This record gives sequence, structure tokens and C-alpha cells, in this order.
Amino acid sequence: MSIKLDHVNYVYGQGTAYEIHALKDICLELRKGEFVGLIGHTGSGKSTLVQHLNGLVKATEGHIYFHGEDIYGAGYDMRRLRSKVGLVFQYPEHQLFEVDVLSDVCFGPKNQGLSREEAEKKAKEALTMVGLGEEFYYQSPFELSGGQKRRAAIAGVLAMEPEILVLDEPTAGLDPKGRDEILDQISLLHQEKKITIVLVSHSMEDVAKYAERIVVMNQGEVLFDDTPREVFCHYKELEQVGLAAPQVTYIMHALRERGFSVDEDATTIEEARDTILDALRSKEHN
Repeated sequence: MSIKLDHVNYVYGQGTAYEIHALKDICLELRKGEFVGLIGHTGSGKSTLVQHLNGLVKATEGHIYFHGEDIYGAGYDMRRLRSKVGLVFQYPEHQLFEVDVLSDVCFGPKNQGLSREEAEKKAKEALTMVGLGEEFYYQSPFELSGGQKRRAAIAGVLAMEPEILVLDEPTAGLDPKGRDEILDQISLLHQEKKITIVLVSHSMEDVAKYAERIVVMNQGEVLFDDTPREVFCHYKELEQVGLAAPQVTYIMHALRERGFSVDEDATTIEEARDTILDALRSKEHN
């Protein structure tokens, strides 16, 4: 077990005229080594939820357990939690502030008490993981492209060797090539380092392709929590709450209606390709 939310509620502006119940009785467990996609329309509570995972926001009610310990317990080391549960914000400018990229990525490890030499070693390893080579070490982070800033922000978190990496819309504003590069890199990290990944995204195609499990938020509650195939079976219900299934799902249903014996629960391009080829071969034999 990595992290568990037990009947978590969160209310913005509690007791005021502007009170908003952002999270409602959330019970959720994120298990070690999972790749979880977190989706929901704007205002569904997904960003508020991930900010609870490393204690940036404290629940109004309920408990959060990291490796069985209540993070709200007396004397709990929140600083240690934040080094183990790394959060990368939607806008990397919020996390970049040093004079050069290497110094920025060193900041976290140095805060953990490592020497400059040890911090630089961790920082260089993290920058290599995200595909930023030596030519970027002494550049100002503010001179980087949007995709490079995302990579530098992710490296800053990875340098602290987190067990859980939480990414809030890491590809927002990037072109398709930049988006694929970032997500492929995250997927590779997940496979090689066995880090638990929580990916907040508006892209159904992205979560279908990369996530093993999808949690759907709606009005502060968990609407669905299952595999991509199972979640996107409910595409009609998703549409009712302002979401959709991947385009592949709609294509499969359209083909099925036209008499093709395809797997209408396919969620990725690869699955669609395989089932369409099978259907075409079957028609040829018949």
C-alpha cells in the first residue's frame, strides 16, 4: 500500500457565504507501482484531491495514510512526506526559480540534507531521466521552451527520489509532439523505476493509452474507479458529466452498428487496429 484516503472531505471557505464542498467523502487507495489516470471536468475536485496527497491542503474531515501512518497525526513529518510524494504543477513556472537548471533541480535534494556534490549527482541523474542533457545545466530555466520547462520541473521532483509522482496536467499547452515526448518519458520512468504515477489529464486518449486504472471525479465525488476498458464502457454516463470516451471508442461502436464484429470496448489505437484487422480477416473467410 502507498497512500490511502479515508472518508476525506474538503470545504473551501467553510462557514462563509462562499462555502464550496470540493471533496465529498473520498475513499481511495493508490497502490504501490500503479499508473493512475485522474479525470474530471473543470471544478470536479481532481486538482484539490491531488493537493491533499502530499499535505499541501489539509482535509476538513477524514484521514490520509501514507504507508499506514496518519499524516495528520501529532508530530508527523510533513517534510518527509513531500519528498516521497512529489507534485508537479500544471504550470512549471510555479516550480522554477533558480538562476540555472542544475541549481533548480539541486534545490530539493539539498533541502533533504544532501551535500552539494550528492545533490548535483541526484540532479544530473534526474535530468538524464527526463531527457535534458549537459547543454541545459547552466541555462536559465526561464529561457527553456514549454516542454523543456515541464521536464525540468519533473526532474526537480525526481531528484528527491519520490515513491509517488503526481502530475497535474503536465502536457497542457504543449504541441502533440511535446505531449507525446513528456508522456512517453513518464511511462518509461514508471516501468523502469516502479514509481507510482498519478496523472491528472483532460485527454481521454492519454489516460487510455498510459494508465492502468482511471479514477473519474464529478462534483467532488468518485464517479468511477476501474480499468480504462471498464470506465469507458460508461461513455454515455461520462458524457452526462461533461466528459467523453476516447475517439477510438466511438469509432468501434460505429463499426459495430455497421455489422463489423469488432471489440467495441477497445480504448487505444493499438487495440482498435488489432480488432479491426481480426474483423476484416473474419469477413474474408466468410
